[in-house]
Amino acid sequence: MHATTGTSPRIGVWMIGARGSVATAAIAGAAAISAGSASSDGCVTDLPPFRDASLPALADLVFGGHDIVGVPLPARAGQLAEAGVLPAGILDAVRAPLTAADREIRDGAGREGEPQSAAAARFAADITSFRERHGLEQVVVVNVSSTEPLPDPDPAFLDLDTLEEALATSTGLLPPSSLYAYAAFLAGCAYVNFTPSAGASLPALEQLARRCGVPHAGRDGKTGETLVKSALAPMFTQRALRLRSWSGTNLLGGGDGATLEDPRAARSKTESKQRSLEETVGHPVEGQVHIDNVPEMGEWKTAWDHISFQGFLGVRMSMQFTWVGCDSALAAPLVLDLVRLAALARRRGEAGALPALGFFFKDPAGSREHNLTLQYEALTAWAATPGTGSATDNSPASTGALR
Repeated sequence: MHATTGTSPRIGVWMIGARGSVATAAIAGAAAISAGSASSDGCVTDLPPFRDASLPALADLVFGGHDIVGVPLPARAGQLAEAGVLPAGILDAVRAPLTAADREIRDGAGREGEPQSAAAARFAADITSFRERHGLEQVVVVNVSSTEPLPDPDPAFLDLDTLEEALATSTGLLPPSSLYAYAAFLAGCAYVNFTPSAGASLPALEQLARRCGVPHAGRDGKTGETLVKSALAPMFTQRALRLRSWSGTNLLGGGDGATLEDPRAARSKTESKQRSLEETVGHPVEGQVHIDNVPEMGEWKTAWDHISFQGFLGVRMSMQFTWVGCDSALAAPLVLDLVRLAALARRRGEAGALPALGFFFKDPAGSREHNLTLQYEALTAWAATPGTGSATDNSPASTGALR
């Protein structure tokens, strides 16, 4: 499935946070799988239901991106190998592809006094130049940068014309994830927000995506504790067991741990975790999710959850589970899946939020469905059915505002 004939259209992948752990693991993984040096375990789109979906091969992906750090991708891959995230045995096989991708990384820093409209035009020009330089069919922009605090509500977020007028003079109205979404849409690209940051969730940006005829998906990749929740919570509702409380503690290190130590940055993640649970079971559930930074854990994370529920005649019971995983190794294959699926949506002419890709997210754009089984059924049905040119869903839209 990953082999290319050499005549297939190539797809660009423009990473925001291109030298981070997730981006490095995704680029190295795509190269290793394409070279036959690694299996495609963890890649959903390599499962049988997707084999006839005309998805681009991993070997046909060309990588670049924006970042503000200077550690070259080969060096970053070496660090991840030392941490146990990447197998040391694949480093030689992926060094050349990582070096090629590193040459395509551009400075993503803002410039003092630069209006955001000018910054967006500059970012969009970087993406367009990348597409033209490599003769790419299209480019998918993926946000895998550090989590941001959610912006305060602003009237400009509700209307595209108002937003564009404000961006002509403002230097800080949009958070970076939303500014990159704006730039991606201007460049005619699909956009995927793998982080809890605002991204394309602002109503004005949904308007822009539809005006430009491009799709987007997000937000907050579902890789660990919430993945378990979306599979486990429906069990309680289907067996008529009332959830009383669900509390969790997440321990993690690395860049995410340091970023989420800031309560403002952590708020969007903890809120999406709780919201997905309550929307699944249909009623409020007591409990909180705590996120603690433990630098020693590096790229690894542990989640411990305690669940209490009520059964027949009010008898109270409980269960606990522990999830230990490597966040970058869990996220990287999903990023590759999302690139392939977003490229498919772009080829089909779909525009706006892609609710069928909600399977991958804690806070899915265009949908409030969180049941993992139902999400997977919707995803496979969408992949097998030619698009109609627009993304629609029968569930209440979640892209209308930041919540």
